[in-house]
Amino acid sequence: MKLQAPALHDEYDALLLDAEEVEESSEDDLWFLPGPMEEEPDYLPPGPRADPREAEVLDDWRKAEAGHAARLARVAGRVGALDDRLKRGPEGWRHRLALIEAAGLSWFVGDRIGPDRLALWISMRISGLQDDSAALARIGWAVRRLTGGPGPEVDLSAFLDRRDPANMADEAEPFADRAGGWLDLMAQAVELHPITRACMGFHLWSLAGLGQQGDRMEAAVTAARIAVSEEKGAVFAPVAMGGAGGLRTGGPPADRLARWLEGMDTACLTGMRHLDDIEAWSARAEIAMTSLSGKTPRSLRAAFTEWPLVSAPMAEALTSSSRAAIQRNLSWMEAQGLVRELTGQGRYRMWRTTN
Repeated sequence: MKLQAPALHDEYDALLLDAEEVEESSEDDLWFLPGPMEEEPDYLPPGPRADPREAEVLDDWRKAEAGHAARLARVAGRVGALDDRLKRGPEGWRHRLALIEAAGLSWFVGDRIGPDRLALWISMRISGLQDDSAALARIGWAVRRLTGGPGPEVDLSAFLDRRDPANMADEAEPFADRAGGWLDLMAQAVELHPITRACMGFHLWSLAGLGQQGDRMEAAVTAARIAVSEEKGAVFAPVAMGGAGGLRTGGPPADRLARWLEGMDTACLTGMRHLDDIEAWSARAEIAMTSLSGKTPRSLRAAFTEWPLVSAPMAEALTSSSRAAIQRNLSWMEAQGLVRELTGQGRYRMWRTTN
């Protein structure tokens, strides 16, 4: 037994050496084990990119506003001048500008509702055989929201008539849930100028899933109201009145805000020119019609101040005068060079002021 002790001792030492060699072996020699997870190639197809964080979105718009501070101040001055002008003018001016803006937006969204069709639809709900009833409903909603009522940030669902074009027949997803993200982001941007916030809200509209394919008419009208949330005379800030360039999408926030400011600047100047023209016409018409008696001349003059185009049935409904009195006064005004007929037809004739 004593002779076998050294052999057992040597065998035990050999096992210890083998264990130490295994522990000291490099992981590279363990070829049969899988490599680290992060080193494995990704064979999965690319998925949707994550939306940027709200803080990053707001920061981008803050930088855009800071980069266009001088231009923003100039446009804000234009909006303020328009607001003051409307505050001192007759109520019909607001309605007139709303009709012109809504007609411009209809061309922007592809509905292409002309001023004559718009006037007939808004005043008397008269539409032609070729008219799109859905398009007329959209533009009718736009005129109502551009002429008054609570703003979109008070109650967005009420502002949009609680309609969600993407879910017209499906009430499984309440509109408030869909609009919640957009409203929260607009609330966080309260330190931005209303014009900047309006631009941001317009461009984030489709990303929030509001409306079918973004519903650009709703987005533009909502933004136009937000831009003048601090004004008293103007119900909205015109955007499409001078062309739809400010509503084009694409590019970073700085480029979008630059186009927005340029478009709003042009639209405000266009609106002021409209008011200059109609104010000059009103003064000229009042002097020329002094000799006419009755309420019809005064009411008819107010109708032309409020509506870009007027037909005889429209004037009859708006003034509560007889058809004969309307026809007689229209003929007199046309003979005096105050209005002119546009259609050249025997029926559905439309008149507008001469400037």
